Order: sequence, then structure tokens, then C-alpha cells
Amino acid sequence: MKMFWFIPTHGDSRYLGTTKGARAATFDYFKQVAVAADSLGYEGVLLPTGRSCEDSWILAASLIDVTRQLKFLVALRPGLMQPSQTARMAATLDRISGGRLLVNLVTGGDPEELEGDGLFMPHSERYELSREFLTIWRELLTKSHDGEAFDFDGKHLQVKGGKLLYPPITKPYPPVFFGGSSEEAHELAAQQLDTYLTWGEPPEAVAAKVADIRQRAAKYGRTLTFGIRLHVIVRETEDEAWRAAAELVSHLDEATVSAAQKKFAQMDSIGQRRMAELNKGKLNKHNVREGLEVYPHLWAGVGLVRGGAGTALVGNPEQVANLIKEYAALGLDYFIMSGYPHLEEAHRFAELVFPLLPLDVQKKLPGQTLTGPFGEIVANTYVPQAKQTSAS
Repeated sequence: MKMFWFIPTHGDSRYLGTTKGARAATFDYFKQVAVAADSLGYEGVLLPTGRSCEDSWILAASLIDVTRQLKFLVALRPGLMQPSQTARMAATLDRISGGRLLVNLVTGGDPEELEGDGLFMPHSERYELSREFLTIWRELLTKSHDGEAFDFDGKHLQVKGGKLLYPPITKPYPPVFFGGSSEEAHELAAQQLDTYLTWGEPPEAVAAKVADIRQRAAKYGRTLTFGIRLHVIVRETEDEAWRAAAELVSHLDEATVSAAQKKFAQMDSIGQRRMAELNKGKLNKHNVREGLEVYPHLWAGVGLVRGGAGTALVGNPEQVANLIKEYAALGLDYFIMSGYPHLEEAHRFAELVFPLLPLDVQKKLPGQTLTGPFGEIVANTYVPQAKQTSAS
């Protein structure tokens, strides 16, 4: 089980859909979140992509020296970037980070945004392009270890004598993650991807996705790993957690929700439509669970105004850990989490939930025997004792 966190490069806040409690998207803040994730034992961080975000490649490169073990899940954007150039970028970032690069293939789901970036392709053609892009990208990186060149003549992309002189540390190439809910997306994942990511749908829907992609991949003699993208609202008690969920949307109004839902409906992403179907644009401030708790402790309230991942795990530590384990039992290995605000919630989630999961994140830091991760010394004399857990 590998736990990831999220760098909020599009901004952060204590409340959704308002400037109240908002935080600016600054490099200093990104560093704080990255250092927290690295120190707390997260496997890596996802850096989002799109016109609402700072550039994920530049940010990942800038965070290498402030972290030690943290991996960076960075976006590849077919149609916006050339496969040969991004292969060089990937090899360089993997080399200078000591093998800490993971890549996230993003086909895009907002036609208006894509047209603003110069890409005029319908949904199905973007997947054709992605297939060709990824073929070139993977082959260039794989062949770079032996100094070989590569030719490709496709419908959308062509390469003649493509070659990388500096191979990545990771062999044959940094692992490629991908998420998508359409027929084309599942087929692409089965053919070429290493890890398939789903947004946080109820376990039954996630199980169906995993089964479908596994069956498709088997036809190509391939196997994949799987992961899920979720928010989390965890507190010491269940009541506190649901109050925190209510507080998160306490400054939302119907006009803001309506505008967000209208925008989501214009997108051609099947995954975004599935997220929107979970909440159906409903907001009830008197009972945030009504119509939004789509499975026990799985809440669709974030998706009222946030595109992409729109569901959160809500509950006390045991309830959140149990739902994570339920997803893991479906075959999911990667859990990419986030919470508002991201700095505080990175600590809260790690401190409350990590001890209940089968994670090796409680090791002592080198050279530290008394303080640091073990708590404050009591009365200048007594060292706090670790509480025994029943993690399995």
C-alpha cells in the first residue's frame, strides 16, 4: 500500500468556493507541503496539470532539493507537448532526482481549455494521439539504455531517427499512471499503461473498472497495478469529521454550485460526468450527508465545485482506515489523497490513519533517539511511550 499526497498548485483554502480562508499558490507554500509529505512518510505527491495550475514539471524539479525520498507524479500532455522532448525532460528529471519520477498521462477533458492551448481534437482522436505519443515516449526511453534510435510513422505523430543520449535511472522508463473512464481510456490502459487510477467512486463501481481493465490487459499478455484518487476528512470522532465536512462547504452558495456544475456538463470527460452524477449538484447545508454520502463514509460534497476528484473519505481514523482497506482488497495499491487545507491535513491524516494501515512509516529518523517524531518530553524527564496499534 503506497500513500501519496497532493501539491495544491491551483491554490488552497479552508473553505470551498470562496476567498474566505484562502491561501495563495506560492512556492514557499508548495515547499511546506512537499517537506511535510516527505517527512511524514508519504511515498510521493501528485502535481496537477491544466491552465488553473502552476506547471507541474517546473514545480517538481524545484522541489527535488527540499525533499529526500518523495516521488513526483508529473503530467504528460499529448498534443500540448512533443513525445521526444518530454522523453528528454523525463530522463533528466529522473536522473537529477535519483529515480524519483513517476508520470501521469493526461488526455484532457475540457474542450474549451484544450482549444485555448491550441489542441482541436474530439475525444476519440485525443486517445489515438495519446496511443501514438506514449508509444514513441516509451520506446525512446527504453532504447536510450542501449543507445538505439527509433522510427515511428503514425496517423498523428512521426519520428525519424529519434534518440536519447542520456537514459533515465529507472529502467526501462519511469512508470506511467493514467486515469479515464471511457471505452477508449480502458483500452489504452490495458495496452500501454503501468498503473490505472480511478477517482473515488463507490467500491462496487471501482471493482467493475478494475475487473474490466484486468480482462482487457490479459488479452495483451499484460498486468497493471491500480490506484485511487480521493480527498479525506478525518477527525478523532465521526461527529467531528462530519462537522468538518459541513464547514468545508459552509460558504458555498447555490449560484457557485450551479455555475460549476454547468461547466462540468460541458466537458467530454466520462470520468467527470460520473463524478457529477454522484452529487447531482445538490447542496444541503443543514445535512451535508443527505444525497452526498454515496457509500458509507464516502462523501461527494467536494465535487459540487471541484473538477476531477470529487469525493472524500469522512470519518474517524478507524472508519477511514477500514474504507481504505476495503478499496485495497479490490486490488488497489496506490492511494493519492488530499485535504483542505493541504498542509495541516497532510499531518492529520498521517498521524491519525497511518498507524492503522499496513505501512512502514514509523521508523526513527537517523540520529534521533528522544525527540522528533516521538512527541514532547514530559516534565523534562519522561519520554512519551508509543501506543500499541493493531495494524495489519
